[in-house]
Amino acid sequence: MTIDMYDQDLARRPANFASLTPLSFLERAACVHPDRVAVIHGSIQRTWSEVYKRCRRLASALARRGVQRGHTVAAMTANTPEMYEAHFGVPMCGAVLNAINTRLDAKTVAFILDHAQARVLLTDREFSGVVKDALAQCSRELLVVDIDDPNFDGGQRLGTLDYEALLAEGDPDYPWQPPVDEWDAISLNYTSGTTGNPKGVVYHHRGAHLNSLSNIVSNEMPLGSVYLWTLPMFHCNGWCYPWTLAALAGTSVCLRQVRAPVVLEAIATHRVNYLCGAPVVLSGLAQAAQELKPRFDHPVTVMTGGAAPPAAVIAAMHANGFRVRHVYGLTETYGPSVICEPQPDWRELGDDELADRMARQGVRSVGLEELMVADPETLKPVPADGQTMGEILMRGNVVMKGYLKNPRASEECFRGGWFHSGDLAVRHPDGYVQIRDRSKDIIISGGENISSIEVEGVLFRHPDVIDAAVVAAPHEKWGETPCAFVTLREGAQLTTEGVIAYCREHLAHFKAPTLVVFGPIAKTATGKVQKFKLRELAREAAK
Repeated sequence: MTIDMYDQDLARRPANFASLTPLSFLERAACVHPDRVAVIHGSIQRTWSEVYKRCRRLASALARRGVQRGHTVAAMTANTPEMYEAHFGVPMCGAVLNAINTRLDAKTVAFILDHAQARVLLTDREFSGVVKDALAQCSRELLVVDIDDPNFDGGQRLGTLDYEALLAEGDPDYPWQPPVDEWDAISLNYTSGTTGNPKGVVYHHRGAHLNSLSNIVSNEMPLGSVYLWTLPMFHCNGWCYPWTLAALAGTSVCLRQVRAPVVLEAIATHRVNYLCGAPVVLSGLAQAAQELKPRFDHPVTVMTGGAAPPAAVIAAMHANGFRVRHVYGLTETYGPSVICEPQPDWRELGDDELADRMARQGVRSVGLEELMVADPETLKPVPADGQTMGEILMRGNVVMKGYLKNPRASEECFRGGWFHSGDLAVRHPDGYVQIRDRSKDIIISGGENISSIEVEGVLFRHPDVIDAAVVAAPHEKWGETPCAFVTLREGAQLTTEGVIAYCREHLAHFKAPTLVVFGPIAKTATGKVQKFKLRELAREAAK
């Protein structure tokens, strides 16, 4: 056996190898830019030096109360400085941060606290009603720490101390250590599964580090970027942006509630140049911007995930100084890991053509090693013809460790050496991927596959439609037929016949819905459409 000369006597050692962790970004920001503003929340402004000391205090206080490597610290709070600090202070003592969705019911919160074996819960007064009920259902005792945000009135304190009192117990010079192994868990996020209990998705330090830097490249973010928290920090750890902002020594502008006038005012006041949000957030901003005539004169990049915004919304956003980027990912991939990266020739496209390009999920980010659309069983890639469907498969460092205490689910989603997303897509000749549907949501009508997402995309382009979802309804002749659930703008007079006629203008006739149900659309706590409920309603509508 020969010894490779590049391995002989060339060992890993402290001088030339360190585990990757986003915690190092905080230390660097405090060292290099100590007086730069890190966090703004109402009248509160803190520098990177101050935030670093507060995070060390939090880590020290938790450690003194017995929290150590492998323990879970949960947080149920709005986008506040405390939630931002928890993204650093909790893992700095070796623990794992579990940011809980604030829209969940008490039963689900109790399940999460038990399943995660939480030792500590940081909780905001705004959610005290749900948290109080959850604690009553929880089978374990834990330290409850109140976040007493001066920017919120109401609720009640549930804990034995508040967050500032906990910090007072800690040492601002706490000698925190990076993880011994970059594979160590840094956070735990629960999926919002439409049925059954949510699954716990485990992130590691390496993936969090790499995806944080990938955000910078994907969105062309400069040093000192100013970011507005319109995306919940509980959602995939805010798509890793808490750590991204530390890498950039940027500024986090916190926001408890996302209302268009407040968002526009914050952009103007703090010269925000980056934010993230769902397409519905963009629609609200586009409409409000036209009415309120925003006072900012600088470009703002908006990252949006899920369905691409309609052409009219993109045009309105561009007219009001916003640059829209469409991204795709899952909780299991640290949030966005695929981006619809614009090409130079897209600048020449009209609004409708640009919207069609932006409807694609895109190409892998720099943090994702491989992205493939393939047959989920044979793993054979589909041809890049924009027509043949396969499952989106991914692998690389920004894929989760697995599901907490659920080896069967982990093995199932990692079969064949790839992460199986469950999303069906096509690959265009230019290599860009575009989702057609979830594997379980394809509609098969008369032997033809109909993408519910394709039909939804057409519905969203109608000026009177603000929300839409499409599922299969049983049909005596065709087996299944599309049933559209539609929410209209206030005052709109669109009829069933009008919806069907509009779809037939823009789709092959067999793809157009034959049933239309008007009204609000059932969704999970994180805003995902509960299609299993809609399918039940569609069955009733088809009778």
